[in-house]
Amino acid sequence: MSETKRSGPILIDLDDAPAVTPSNADPVPDVLPVRSPAAMERVAVMAARKPSALARWFWRLLGTLFVFVLSLSAYDFVAGLIARNPVLGYAALGLTGAFVVVLLAIALKELSAFARLKRIDTLHKAAEVAIANSDVKAARGVTEKLLDVYKSRDELAWGRERFAERQAEVFDADGVLHLAERELLAPLDAAARREVEVAARQVATVTALVPLALADVFAALTANLRMIRRIAEIYGGRSGTLGSWRVTKSVLTHLVATGAVAVGDDLIGTMAGGGVMAKVSRRFGEGVVNGALTARVGVAAMEVCRPLPYLREKKPSVSGLVKRALTGVFAKSETSE
Repeated sequence: MSETKRSGPILIDLDDAPAVTPSNADPVPDVLPVRSPAAMERVAVMAARKPSALARWFWRLLGTLFVFVLSLSAYDFVAGLIARNPVLGYAALGLTGAFVVVLLAIALKELSAFARLKRIDTLHKAAEVAIANSDVKAARGVTEKLLDVYKSRDELAWGRERFAERQAEVFDADGVLHLAERELLAPLDAAARREVEVAARQVATVTALVPLALADVFAALTANLRMIRRIAEIYGGRSGTLGSWRVTKSVLTHLVATGAVAVGDDLIGTMAGGGVMAKVSRRFGEGVVNGALTARVGVAAMEVCRPLPYLREKKPSVSGLVKRALTGVFAKSETSE
């Protein structure tokens, strides 16, 4: 019995399968996605990495041995030179003594910078305790110490006068600290935001316009170190070389520990702008992202260096800082039209 061949289309029942519509279809991937901002992440992780106990003892012993050998060599050199030629020997002794005096002056300067940073940290913690306990007396003690810290800052003279006039009108801890925040820290916050915007603009511009290998890493490192140092100086005075490194480690350690160095919710808007820019130029998109991460480091530096926590004043947003920083760099500014 021969089989009958059926001609025509074959129908397959798809009642059980969900219909694909524009509302539930998979999104179309970007043709030129923005690369992961590895430059900023590498800088933060390398700087915040805590050395092991063995490594710390290695560097301590190496430094002690180096100073010992250098001191002994200098002593033998000066003593031998005095024995051979007293005039040249005593001249070398005088130069060595002057060099030691300069080293002591640098050490005292660094110790003073550490003391200022410690004072700022103490004020920050004391303010948090006063707010948590609603202690008006403790809050007034914090503001008195804050006034003492900024008594020599000419740009805050008007704010100090305003605070002295109005502090008697406030009777709660939060109000006292907020008054100090508004009158004393508002000008410093504005100056710190400008530093963050300058650093973000520099990192974004170098990343977008300089096609050299590791140029974005170098720009991120130098710009962030300079930005953190300037923010520390704005809030607490000159911080010194070692003091600046201490602040930098504190900021980057905080970022790495909390995962804030990675892209988060407050960067969604900025990342969206970076994605649009990446369709025009991949380097420009990376510049926007690296600039946004630099702004995030700057905001963290403001939180670490600020003598008071953010109370009623609004903490700067990363997207707002980046928009102001990149106006005129990746888009034509209104003022230039």
